[in-house]
Amino acid sequence: MISSPAIEALAEVVEGTGLVDPRSSGVVLVSGGADSACAAAALVAVCGPESVSGIHVNYGLRLDSDEDERAARALCAKLRIDLHVDRPELGEGNLQAEARDARYAAAERLRGRLGAEWIATGHTRTDIAETMLYRLAVSPGTRPLLGLAPRNGRVIRPLHSVTRAETREIAATASLPFHDDPSNATGRYARNRIRSEVLPVLAEVGSEVERNLAATHAELHEEAELLSGLVGDALDAVGVAPEAVEVDAASVLSMGSGMRRLALRELAERAAMRAVPLNRSRAAAICRLAAKPEGGVVELGGGLEARCESGRIRFGMTGASGAAAPGTSARPDAGDDLAPVRMDVPGRARFGDWELIVEICRDLDAVPGPDVATLDAAALGSQLEVRAWRSGDRIRPLGLGGSKSLQDLFTDRGVPRSERGRVPVVTAGGRVAWVAGVAVSEEFRLGERSSGVAVIRARPAA
Repeated sequence: MISSPAIEALAEVVEGTGLVDPRSSGVVLVSGGADSACAAAALVAVCGPESVSGIHVNYGLRLDSDEDERAARALCAKLRIDLHVDRPELGEGNLQAEARDARYAAAERLRGRLGAEWIATGHTRTDIAETMLYRLAVSPGTRPLLGLAPRNGRVIRPLHSVTRAETREIAATASLPFHDDPSNATGRYARNRIRSEVLPVLAEVGSEVERNLAATHAELHEEAELLSGLVGDALDAVGVAPEAVEVDAASVLSMGSGMRRLALRELAERAAMRAVPLNRSRAAAICRLAAKPEGGVVELGGGLEARCESGRIRFGMTGASGAAAPGTSARPDAGDDLAPVRMDVPGRARFGDWELIVEICRDLDAVPGPDVATLDAAALGSQLEVRAWRSGDRIRPLGLGGSKSLQDLFTDRGVPRSERGRVPVVTAGGRVAWVAGVAVSEEFRLGERSSGVAVIRARPAA
């Protein structure tokens, strides 16, 4: 263990954050740089070398990646802690995002294997300031600004009040091995430009810019915690259980605009099990659809959607293809996942989760109901088709006196959008005769001159 006044002073800062119990154990992400070197040294001073393990992730993306690993190995040897090295294979997408995910995944695997309590990073106050500026530039709202929290689950950031300049000075003073990543000095990444170009200019405008951004970050976290409790109370007041992901649309629409957006965001985050930056425009889109009888869907990104139907707003994850673009409502297209099936008269057919049976009777011996239709056998003919509804389908509902599109019929009868594609539609000669459980066509009604009765039953398939 290193004996250094600079490290001892830093250890006092770390212990003062309340993030680390001296009796606990954990894993430190050691990048090879000065920040993580200081974090590791301070945590060793607080908890002891037997309670701290290092992990280094070598992505092999740069010619000098091995220099980072050598610095990490030298540091851990000096601190007398174990170092675990992971070498993941990254894809061809967003390398920074993939590298971050691989880093935390490796640390979590090691933490679980060791039975440790926390994972520590070397993020500093400077990182927080740079991240806030970056997210202000690329994302609306306050939610994206809450990144790099001092504690996020098992992940802790014990240097959140220390600047990058201070860690470099401490590392040099205490002779901690570290290696400067040369890619941090290039303009390839937006964050590097904020570091080298934007922050220095802002510092000329106000020398306390970094401190002010970090203080704002801390206040936002305090306010977010308070608001979370208020939103929970508001949802509880309208009968939403703590784990529920849907709500009565009228209840949400009656809330003030601010609470409405926060309530929707809370439900979205419950469904996604992650932070969701549900901004004002997306909240407004959800509310507009919720106020319409036909409802709709708003895609929120990452497979998350808000579905408005039958007076409810429900959040959920979906991998369905043909989703609407982010922030827009999906077109109420007909269902096309289920292939049409032929059904002889008399006969039976399987359509999705339904079994349909058609019989011919001389006399009416079946009582019509939602899942039973009694039709003119001669009008039906000898063969029917059972399929999902299609855009442009129309029917003359019995007793209505006119025709109506199936889309409007579903809306009038309160059939949820998510269920419409599974409703059996029985056609004869290309004309809609019966929409199971919804309506019988006037064209196929029983009359005084009907010579036979066709009884069609729809029941859940065994």
